[in-house]
Amino acid sequence: MCATELFDEWPERYEQWFTTNIGKLVKQVEQELIIDLLDPKQGEVILDAGCGTGIFTIDFLVKGVNIVGLDISGPMLDIARKRGRDYAFSGVLGDLEHLPFKDNFFDKTVSITALEFVADAKNAINELFRVTRPGGLVVVATLNSLSPWATRRKMKTENDHEHVLRNAFFRSPSEVLASCPFNGLAKTVIHFQKDDDPEYAVKIEYLGQLNRLDTGAFIAARWQKPG
Repeated sequence: MCATELFDEWPERYEQWFTTNIGKLVKQVEQELIIDLLDPKQGEVILDAGCGTGIFTIDFLVKGVNIVGLDISGPMLDIARKRGRDYAFSGVLGDLEHLPFKDNFFDKTVSITALEFVADAKNAINELFRVTRPGGLVVVATLNSLSPWATRRKMKTENDHEHVLRNAFFRSPSEVLASCPFNGLAKTVIHFQKDDDPEYAVKIEYLGQLNRLDTGAFIAARWQKPG
C-alpha cells in the first residue's frame, strides 16, 4: 500500500483520536504552541502544508487569516474544505516536497505533523522557505524521537504493516533545527503519556514546559526568512 492510500484511509481514525479526553488535551497543548510561534494575524496569507483534515487549520482561520491548505490525500482535503467552507480557505492537492506555488508567495508557512512522512527534511523545509516572503515565518511541527511516545509508536507499528506511522521519520529538536541553514527556535510539548489521567497530565505538562524539557512528544520549530 502506497503512502497516499494510507492517508486516504486514515481520516476517521485521525479525527476520532482528538475526541478522546487525552486527545483533546493533546490538541489543545499542541495548538497553543503553534499559535504562539506562528502568530497568525488578520489578513495574512498562510500556507498550511500537510493540512490533513484541517483540525488545526480551523484555529488559524478563526483569527481572520487566509489559508491555503495543501495535502497529498484527497479524502483528508475534502474534510478540510468542509471544515473551512465558511472561512477564507482554499484546498490544494499536492506534495510538501514539490510545492506548486511561486517563490515568496506567502506571508507565513506552517506544516504540522507532515515532516515525519518525508525522508529529506532539508528539501521539504527549503520548499517552505522558497514560497515564504522575505521576513516571513516558517513553522514546522513534527514528532520527537527523544520522547517515550516515539518508542511506543515504533513498537506498536512493528507488526502493523498498514499503520500510517510504520515508516515514519522521528527526529529530535536538534535534528529539526539542523535541517535549516538559518538560526531557529525549537520547543517541545506533550510531556505526559497517553494513559495518564487528564487532570494529572495537565500538571505534568506544566512542569515539563516550565523546565524546558526537550523530550516532549511534539516538536515545533520556527525560523524567520532573511529579508
